[in-house]
This record gives sequence, C-alpha cells and structure tokens, in this order.
Amino acid sequence: MKIKCIIIDDEPLAIKVVENHLKEFKNFEIVDTFQNPIEALSTIETGDIDVIFLDINMPKMNGLDFGKTLNFKTNIVITTAYREYAVESYDLNVLDYLVKPIPFNRFLKTINKITKKVVSDSEDVKDEDTKESFIFLKVDKKLVKIKFEDILYVESLKDYIKVVTLAEKHLVHKSLTSITEELPENNFIRIHRSYTIAIDKINSIEGNLVEINKIRIPIGRKYVNHAKRIILNTD
Repeated sequence: MKIKCIIIDDEPLAIKVVENHLKEFKNFEIVDTFQNPIEALSTIETGDIDVIFLDINMPKMNGLDFGKTLNFKTNIVITTAYREYAVESYDLNVLDYLVKPIPFNRFLKTINKITKKVVSDSEDVKDEDTKESFIFLKVDKKLVKIKFEDILYVESLKDYIKVVTLAEKHLVHKSLTSITEELPENNFIRIHRSYTIAIDKINSIEGNLVEINKIRIPIGRKYVNHAKRIILNTD
C-alpha cells in the first residue's frame, strides 16, 4: 500500500528536507510539491492524496487558512519554523506539528503516526487482518520494518526498549510509553512499567503473571485490574 503525499512550502530548501526524509520510506510516494497552496488544490481535489505536508507562513495564503478551506479528509502535517501556531493548528485536527529544522528522529515518529492513521482509515485494510500493519523502528542506524502481528512483547531497558518477536529481538533507543502509543491499542496493552504485550500472544495467566512463548511476564500492581479486564474480555 502506497501512502501518497504532497508538500506545500514556499521555501525550496524546506521542500527538499521533507523530500529527503520521505525517500527513506518505500511505502510513501511524493505525488508533487508546490510553493503555492492554491496551485495544489486541483491535486488535492482528486481525493487520492493521503497526507499534506503544509507550511504556515507563505506569501499568497497562510497555511492554516488554506487548511480551513479544505472539505476533504486528507491528513495534514504542519511543517513550520514557528511554535506559536501549535494550538491553532490543532483546531484543524492536524495529524502532527513539526518545527523546522525537522530532525529525522522526530520525522520518523510522524511517519509512524501517518502509517497507523492511513492504514486504519483504509477500506482495503479494515476487512483484512492486522498482519498488513507495521511500524518502522531505527535499529543500529537502519530503519527496520516490523509487522505488528510478529511482536510478542516490548520490554523497557532504561533509555532503550527491546522489541521481541518470534524470530528475533531488536534494541531500539525509544521509551516504552512512546512505542505503546504507536502500537494498535486493540492488540497491545501495557501491563507493567517495563512491559507492553501483544494480547493475542498470551498463552496463559497465573496469578499476576502472563506467559508468552514460555516467557513469564509480571503484571504490575497498578495495571492489574485494567489488564485482566481487557485480557479476559470481561468488560
């Protein structure tokens, strides 16, 4: 599944930065770039665009004002040098707000947000198993694509997390809170300050322990009631 996007920014260098970041992700397609939001309208009106990377301060029309005129459900990611528009931008229900210069690590978080949103909104994917869903994680300076269905659990290790699948383990410089927010909430649950697990990978529960692939994982005291209710489907 290709995620189609356009970039609207009056600064060619700013467009180039977003283009270079996007080229790292094979499932993203840059349909076109524009230095004037009005010129982008005909492309947006096709309904084929999944994401607009939109600058705010532009000569002919402010990006936020332009966003308010759109009657389409295209996802918007703001790219701007100004932090002060953040609150106003979220009135547009923007997907993310990136402040220039945009570091790649921050952009990667946006990519995962976009992927999760577009996949969940796609009619093609709604009728299929979550095996088509995935996340990109930076492992040893390389972006690794990991399918959600392959993940058994995620363990926090101070400043890192260990993502455990049936086949391998990945050490990633990321917090457990951050990765948990990026995983599908219907399939994963945090059960401890150090563990988030895949619900469908649980083999058994004994007391305040769950077993996944012969590994016993504790359920934290503050998580136990909510975790057992969700795992046992007793809502």
